[in-house]
Amino acid sequence: MENSNKQKVVSLLKAIETGATEPIGYINPNKYIQHNLGAADGLAGFGALLQALPPNSAKVNTVRVFQDGDYVFTHTDYNFFGPKIGFDIFRFEDGKIVEHWDNLQETPSQPNPSGHTMVDGTTAINDLDKTEDNKTLVRNFVDDILVNGRMEKLAAYFDGDNYIQHNPLIADQLSGLGSALAEWGKQGITMKYDTIHKVLGEGNFVLAVSEGHLAGNHNSFYDLFRVENGKIAEHWDVIEPIPAKETWKNNNGKF
Repeated sequence: MENSNKQKVVSLLKAIETGATEPIGYINPNKYIQHNLGAADGLAGFGALLQALPPNSAKVNTVRVFQDGDYVFTHTDYNFFGPKIGFDIFRFEDGKIVEHWDNLQETPSQPNPSGHTMVDGTTAINDLDKTEDNKTLVRNFVDDILVNGRMEKLAAYFDGDNYIQHNPLIADQLSGLGSALAEWGKQGITMKYDTIHKVLGEGNFVLAVSEGHLAGNHNSFYDLFRVENGKIAEHWDVIEPIPAKETWKNNNGKF
């Protein structure tokens, strides 16, 4: 991974913690398009965000790193203005980073009902020859179930009840997902995905980036799935509310 695009991203993220300046050189200073709406555009905006961090407060532990063509995407346990779990996506041109998207969620104080955290579980990448098939499977799943609510198709995407869940509020197994959604329904909490913006994958891992509404609030949904033998086996996610447009620090949009 030496000086690969993956390594550049891991080094850049770690530099938030260490203050190392060299990895900043992996960003193209003439073209850095920022989609984190709390940061101004370009390299200057990234620098200003780092300057605002309380000294020695940042911690960065990148748990998973994947590459899909010109994109590198990561799953990271942060302390960044407080403990957060984040997905970051970086787009490269000619070996330099030119665009960045992310989604951040406050780290829960305790594990989910099945004892999982938002980042634990399998990290090993395999089935590289199945990347495109797995991306298609995940896109179809998100489109069928989360966008269009075709619940009659749900079971076909899973191997029986086997399903490892890292969402902080939901238990393992397909039945755990079903009971959580039913309980939310009783409370009038709806979750509706409207648009799939990106599907990126490497081998058995696929990240879907979507926009929608949870409990009436406009949200960005980043869902990471591990696929095994053509079925969805494990799921991690980060959900972040999209702030009102008048508060945005750049005009690039969240997606």
